[in-house]
Amino acid sequence: MTTPDAIPEAADRLATFLHDRHHGTMDWLAAKADRRGAPSALWPETKSVVMLGLNYGPDDDPLATLAEPDRATVSVYARHRDYHDLIKGKLKRIAGRFAAATGHAVKVFVDTAPLMEKPLAGAAGLGWQGKHTNLVSRDFGSWLFLGAILTDAPLPADEPEGDHCGQCTACLDICPTDAFPAPYRLDARRCISYLTIEHHGPIPVGFRAAMGNRIYGCDDCLAVCPWNKFASRTREMKLAARDDLRAPVLADLAGLDDAGFRRHFSGSPIKRIGRNRFVRNVLIALGNSGRGANAAVVRDHLGDADPMVRGAAVWALSRLLPPADFDALRAVREAGEDDVSVIAEWRGEAA
Repeated sequence: MTTPDAIPEAADRLATFLHDRHHGTMDWLAAKADRRGAPSALWPETKSVVMLGLNYGPDDDPLATLAEPDRATVSVYARHRDYHDLIKGKLKRIAGRFAAATGHAVKVFVDTAPLMEKPLAGAAGLGWQGKHTNLVSRDFGSWLFLGAILTDAPLPADEPEGDHCGQCTACLDICPTDAFPAPYRLDARRCISYLTIEHHGPIPVGFRAAMGNRIYGCDDCLAVCPWNKFASRTREMKLAARDDLRAPVLADLAGLDDAGFRRHFSGSPIKRIGRNRFVRNVLIALGNSGRGANAAVVRDHLGDADPMVRGAAVWALSRLLPPADFDALRAVREAGEDDVSVIAEWRGEAA
């Protein structure tokens, strides 16, 4: 537990993040920046903040699929049901019991309001924000879902957790796209999680090869955290991942139409990005597979209704086909293309 005024430095850090444009196109971060500095800005009656964490650590190596080019790597958190639904239900039960027992008002939040959960969790003693900017726990490592209960009840605050990263830079060193300009700072525009989930439109060319087969999120910086070794102490609290999302076949995912995508990812956080962005990511991964046999699957998307998908297919084919075959295909297809971004892909001029 902590108090609503426990993170006075958070507002300035957010202002720097926004000033540097490190939030990319996540304009919702800037839209309510003035309300993110303290929970009392969200609910003036707040006297106490109860922060809770739920362990979602994997039972196996989450980076193992990076070595399987025909398979997809899905971020660990997205292999379960949507965490918003998982946690909010649990928080409502806890908060409801507290309200019934004390008569105090409560509000629950799970990543859906202008509330800075990670610094609040640090102030409440759940862990500390590591050099990768995510929360690290001495008991759960880097694998925690966070939720908050605000209440007008004055409750005793816990001591904040100190920083235990020491000299370790494993999370910074492994980042495939150098998304950390400095320890404890993230440039989301370079982060694969941002690029595959939040970013609309074509993936910038300079980051495509580095994506590898990561089609939704990126766990590299989380997975190498040395504190993860302690998460096994609480294995019984872990969530069960969907087996079909541990190492799905890229070619199978590429064939999903909108209806199939919605069915396949019903109840999953992946559903929120929509079929087109998802297939865009899958096509980039197929382009990185180095398997010429995947060219036939990719080629089927050259006529997709979405230019972002068509463009990703063109880029993937430029990597999978021999140059002469790609040039022959371009001679046929480019003339009938009316989208400037896709034409740029055919010409190798995409940014």
